[in-house]
Amino acid sequence: MDPRFEREAELLSRLSHPNVPRLRDRGLWAHPSGPIPFIVMDWVDGSSLYSWGHSRTLTSRQVLRVLAQAAHALAATHSADGLHRDVKGHNLLVRSEDTFAVLIDFGSASFLGAPPLTDEVLPPGTPPYRSPEAVLFQWRFWQQRGVHYTPGPADDVYALGVTAYRLVTGVYPPAQVKLKAAPGAAPLPTPAQVPAEHLVTISPRLAKLIRQMLSKKPSARGSAAHLARALEQAAESAGPEADQPITLRPTPASVPRAPPSAVSLSAHRQRLGLAAAAGLAASLLLQGAWSLWWLPSPEPPDSPPGLARDGAEADAGTSGLAKDALPSSDSTPAPESGPMRIGLDVPKKPLPGQAKPPCKKREVELNGGCWVLPREASPPCGERNYEWKGACYYPVLAPVRSGTSEQP
Repeated sequence: MDPRFEREAELLSRLSHPNVPRLRDRGLWAHPSGPIPFIVMDWVDGSSLYSWGHSRTLTSRQVLRVLAQAAHALAATHSADGLHRDVKGHNLLVRSEDTFAVLIDFGSASFLGAPPLTDEVLPPGTPPYRSPEAVLFQWRFWQQRGVHYTPGPADDVYALGVTAYRLVTGVYPPAQVKLKAAPGAAPLPTPAQVPAEHLVTISPRLAKLIRQMLSKKPSARGSAAHLARALEQAAESAGPEADQPITLRPTPASVPRAPPSAVSLSAHRQRLGLAAAAGLAASLLLQGAWSLWWLPSPEPPDSPPGLARDGAEADAGTSGLAKDALPSSDSTPAPESGPMRIGLDVPKKPLPGQAKPPCKKREVELNGGCWVLPREASPPCGERNYEWKGACYYPVLAPVRSGTSEQP
């Protein structure tokens, strides 16, 4: 049996919790072409957390309750000496019948004593949900083979905080790491921190718990069990403000405004994406390349970290190759430091700093530039993706080289 498949089944066999699908059976199916591993689990009839949130007008109390259930699932996983390692809204299902949240997809999970299955610095996961300590570790050790980051429960809790932030605001929180630029490269900006309550009207207790989960200091985030209790208590004891619809706060000055009566959460998220796109485009023009805060595999010294490269490890099934850029420098704490929320058409010519043919393995050539087609590539494309003939692509960025190096 595939080692990762076997590890997923083993961890699930140790879990018995209502917020985690029950493992019913596992084994090898005898097929003419060879044995095929299988697992049988309880069916969850529901939609992903993000789809669930997008289809209704949420209140803070609803969000508190669903996050409490997710935290309970994590607490059960951690009590079994396991880590999920890919907590996100796409891996949380909300049942249609009773809005009960279930944590799914343990394909990236691990447990105490399980042998390592990757040679990368970081274990599998989805880049925007990486903890600051994980990002900083990879930035420091990207050139050292054999060095591996050891995640802990605090990484799962941080990912739940990212999930909560995105659920209520529609965008990812800014990265919380200050990175040093590669020799000869332009200085890397430090993203301005934008608390969720600055973007949307959420209850003070929900805002506080989201900030706690996103704490830069791992010990300040609290355990999943502690968070589950805190979220439940907040849901039960919060006042009438927790039942008010989550709405937008006034659009930041750097984002084009619409008449107040015409503003909706969907429209606001799209404007956040346009602002982020403009900020990133300006950064490209000034620096000639993006500086990614999630980095793939080690490369020779003349190739600085933070570039989409041949052989880079894909994430846990959603984000593909490295694609999360540090935002452009801006004195206004506006969504320029957040991710794009729109799917753009592939430009007619390469982006500034984009790699050009010949393209490497797993890359495709479009309009004179190199692009990556991720696993989940069906429109609407969403964050940082470009659409081309019914599919979504990421641009591959050329290495940032010093002044004496050959131009890409």
